[in-house]
Amino acid sequence: MSTDTKHNIYSHLKLVAPHPKTGQRLHYPQPPGSADAWLLAAMARQSKQTIVVLTAEPLQAQRLLQEISLVDHDLRVRTLPDWETLPYDGFSPHQDLVSERLRTLYALTQNDVDVLTVPITTAQYRLAPRPFLAAYTFDFKQKDRLDEAALREQLMLSNYSHVSQVTAPGEFSLRGGLVDLFPMGSAVPYRLDLFDDEIESIRAFDVDTQRTLYPVHSVQLLPGREFPLDETSRNQFRSRFREVFEGDPSRAQLYKDVGNGIAFAGIEYYLPLFFEETATLFDYLKPNTLIVSSGDLESAMLQFMRDTVNRYEFLKHDLERPVLPPEALFLKPEAVFEQLKPFARLALTAPSAKAPNLDINVSQASKQTPEVNERQPSLKHPDFHTAPDIAINRRSEDPVSKLRAVIHAARTNPDAPRLALCADSHGRRETLVQMLAEHQLVPDNSAEQISDFLQHDARFAVLVAPFDAGFEAYADDLIIVTENDLYPGHAGATRRLKRDQGRTTDIHAMVRDLAELRAGDPIVHAQYGIGRYHGLVNLDLGDGEMEFLHLEYAGKSTLYVPVSQLHVIARYSGADPDSAPLHQLGSGQWDKARKKAAQQVRDTAAELLDLYAKRAARQGYAFSNPLGDYELFAEGFGFEETPDQQAAIEAVIQDMTSGRPMDRLVCGDVGFGKTEVALRAAFIAVTNGYQVALLCPTTLLAEQHAQTFSDRFADWPIKVVELSRFRSAKEISQAITGITAGTVDIVIGTHKILSKDVAFKKLGLVIIDEEHRFGVRQKEALKAMRAEVDVLTLTATPIPRTLGMSLEGIRDFSIIATAPQKRLSIKTFVRREDNSTIREALLRELKRGGQAYFLHNEVDTIENRRARLAELVPEARIAVAHGQMGERELEQVMKGFYQQRFNVLLCTTIIETGIDVPTANTIIMHRADKFGLGQLHQLRGRVGRSHHQAYAYLLTPGEDAITKNARKRFEAIQAMEDLGAGFFLAMHDLEIRGTGEVLGESQSGNIQEVGFSMYNDMLNEAIRALKIGETPDLDAPFTAGCEVNLHAPALLPTVYCPDINARLALYKRLSNCTEIDALIQIQEELVDRFGKLPDPARVLLSTHRLRLDAIPLGIQKIDATDTQVLIQFKSNSPVEPALLIELIQTQKNMRFAGPDRLRIDIAVTDIKERTDAIRAFLRRLQPAQILQQKEPA
Repeated sequence: MSTDTKHNIYSHLKLVAPHPKTGQRLHYPQPPGSADAWLLAAMARQSKQTIVVLTAEPLQAQRLLQEISLVDHDLRVRTLPDWETLPYDGFSPHQDLVSERLRTLYALTQNDVDVLTVPITTAQYRLAPRPFLAAYTFDFKQKDRLDEAALREQLMLSNYSHVSQVTAPGEFSLRGGLVDLFPMGSAVPYRLDLFDDEIESIRAFDVDTQRTLYPVHSVQLLPGREFPLDETSRNQFRSRFREVFEGDPSRAQLYKDVGNGIAFAGIEYYLPLFFEETATLFDYLKPNTLIVSSGDLESAMLQFMRDTVNRYEFLKHDLERPVLPPEALFLKPEAVFEQLKPFARLALTAPSAKAPNLDINVSQASKQTPEVNERQPSLKHPDFHTAPDIAINRRSEDPVSKLRAVIHAARTNPDAPRLALCADSHGRRETLVQMLAEHQLVPDNSAEQISDFLQHDARFAVLVAPFDAGFEAYADDLIIVTENDLYPGHAGATRRLKRDQGRTTDIHAMVRDLAELRAGDPIVHAQYGIGRYHGLVNLDLGDGEMEFLHLEYAGKSTLYVPVSQLHVIARYSGADPDSAPLHQLGSGQWDKARKKAAQQVRDTAAELLDLYAKRAARQGYAFSNPLGDYELFAEGFGFEETPDQQAAIEAVIQDMTSGRPMDRLVCGDVGFGKTEVALRAAFIAVTNGYQVALLCPTTLLAEQHAQTFSDRFADWPIKVVELSRFRSAKEISQAITGITAGTVDIVIGTHKILSKDVAFKKLGLVIIDEEHRFGVRQKEALKAMRAEVDVLTLTATPIPRTLGMSLEGIRDFSIIATAPQKRLSIKTFVRREDNSTIREALLRELKRGGQAYFLHNEVDTIENRRARLAELVPEARIAVAHGQMGERELEQVMKGFYQQRFNVLLCTTIIETGIDVPTANTIIMHRADKFGLGQLHQLRGRVGRSHHQAYAYLLTPGEDAITKNARKRFEAIQAMEDLGAGFFLAMHDLEIRGTGEVLGESQSGNIQEVGFSMYNDMLNEAIRALKIGETPDLDAPFTAGCEVNLHAPALLPTVYCPDINARLALYKRLSNCTEIDALIQIQEELVDRFGKLPDPARVLLSTHRLRLDAIPLGIQKIDATDTQVLIQFKSNSPVEPALLIELIQTQKNMRFAGPDRLRIDIAVTDIKERTDAIRAFLRRLQPAQILQQKEPA
């Protein structure tokens, strides 16, 4: 945007921001809501100096970064992110954070920043000096000459890693005339194409596909880390290390690592040893910089220093990893204030607070407007006011009356401020505009950005600007209101988070999902049976082009299913997909299979209900939930619970307090928080005076759980013991005595817990971890311990039988499929085994200070492998672990690996279950083709448990040497790189191996005939009907839903959403929607992912909206042309015939067209008007209470 245009946009804004002089400090009241971002943007526009905003809270720095850019996207706004590690942590910050920090510091040196937001605790960190950045930053331009050997040396000096395929910032690859680089601070990597020694072209490329994207003219390379690792710097480090720390330096592994050029994890907390002198953030600022402070900075700094000193006192005696004193790494609060003195300063303080040591109050110093001196800053803000109350009241006759009043004032009173309603995203804007249109409120123009709104004189607009809270700017004659003001009950970012992350996972939708469908896969159609899917095709049947699923049945007969009717389709599972029993169209085969399955379903449902009744009759113990203590214990979990995790915890608590014995399976992917669910359950059992037994399949896992439980219960009077071969005979004997006497509260162990010697005094809860590793005999032994005991089972990959039982409702089932925040999926590579792959994989991990697993599942040859690895990667510190080692030796090895004394663990599948080392983020599997799918997933889950990118290398002897099934498994595990894939892999297993009928004599025959998901739907319907005493209508799942035809194209056009699998998944998700909210969520996702909705997509959504409105009214079909609407009712429709007769008598354009059909004559060519007319009619058929529930969200 040109400067003139920009000036025109903002020229009529009258807010004059305060500007203190160099060395002066002004006080200004903290503006309400997000007005601080508006103020800072105005200050940046009006001044020529850089503005640095110091905030007490890290979240506020992040919020201001986003909101200042929203107000004026031409401003160069940056943040200096925190390392997101604790002082003296054994982790290194994520590469992306280091990249952003270097980019920001370099931009400061180039005067390329208008506003910088920094949490005050980040400003306390000492930094690399400015000359370091200047010395290690260089550029490449097209046509430059380049010496490949010199480039390689220069990149290595700058801390870049040489790899064969570039995937992360700080990596490069050289291969015959091509140079791939991923510069720090860059969003994408670049490919330099050399002609002899001249750079012929530079193009950005995609990390995942490795294909080029677009050309660029030049590339800038920042250093690979915030410190140098060249020979001179390493020598300096070692020399200073000897000066600072007493004792023998060779005892400290990190001293040796730096000598070998390895940046160990947490090296950043030794930064001063690399430099003669460190710098601070304030050394990077120009003398005329304006510093704005927001919040109580002093308290935040003092708290940070207290925590740091505590950690230092705790860690300073570790001779293997000595730590620097806090003042060597961080500025004290008084030093920060001293460094601030030379700069111009503006303190934003709460209106009622008196700012300490203020030089001048802005309301006295300001000469810009006479009103500033007249107003009382402590009572009313001089320039801003809180936003008016516009909250929606769902119970009111006019829910948007408050908003209507503010819009009316803006439009009719020339002195009233203009109004902008800000949505969180394009998708949310679309939803809000629709919702307002239903209440006859329409924006004055189609502006979406703040700059567009300011350019025109519209009085009311709906914009895309995710502000946190609204405000009124007096001087600029403007009110900004947000979704948080519209829906105040859903406070702030949590509401946004809940909508993004927010709904718990619908298990049955996952079973029916078509996302992974490939051509040739079998699927089940509710009316026509099992056929094979052959892709999506476009056909024009007279109403414009539509998209259909192409299905092929026995005898090559074809069926086309409109994409708007996918609720009648489910993927077929229940037998091997290749041998699925295809039906012949029109032969009656499908009806026969359905009837046979229906008979079995009736019997199964009756048995199930009998089982439920027996279970309900059995009296378990009704635990009470000690709320105050429970809340205190829950706070010990240092993370925010994901929605699925929270749902699982609540379900377990409900089971335990209900008085019936619990039998619940929690299926959650590795690292998704199943252990926390177990901890909460154990806490409730123990506080009620009962004992808890936790059964693990391996000694290592028992050891790890014992550590976790002991840490979490350290502050409580709860005794935790471990029964495993890591404990001595004396310890085990004492533990067993304590269990019998009732002095031990929680017992964690392997199958030793099941031995005859162990007799519990008062067992209340049994937790089985990694349930898929136990056989039926062990499970029965557990149940025999005590019939009324509560059982909680945890697994990432349930076996098909367990999954079948859970899906059929025999066992209660919770699923945790939402990933913790900032978790990245694991990059999985299937490679032929060779030395270069192994060396590169290990070095990539070791160079970033991490640890790696090398899986070699043959104990006889494991020592030979160790020798080969030591020769291949001399930098590695290798330890060996396998099940035939002595207990003590194995325990020492594992502890050494936890404590990072070793950085490569060469092991067997002993690590398969539950080992949790956050710094281990690479796993290499020798002969991966010999492992099953669930095993591959479990092993891969040992890495990627922190927020670093993790890698899994599955090594094979070559494509020709592996079986067809192994190839299938590799395809599946690579396709399911997504977080939370464990459940899908178990479903995949269910499809490959089939599931038996769990109750009754017969096995999987009938399930195989109709497919697992259809069988499941029939079973659910039968149980529902029998529970309320009705005769089950087992045709219901086959006639469920409502067919809607608007005689207009209803699809996602190929140009809008080109990926066929993405389209198919979206079509299926739309068909699975059972409530309006879910439909709105998909609409918002479509707009955010692909842009504004084209007309066919709008029609598709309207079709589904009508379907949802019609289902509760028992409507089978709606067929609407531009002249008439035909509505067909089901035989059991709840609509009163008297109501229909009354409508026909009063409305001349309505009449019956058969016993179950109603015809409405209309003359509407516009699709939207046609849809509105049908919805208005359906609304007249709905009872009042349904109408209230349908209020828009």
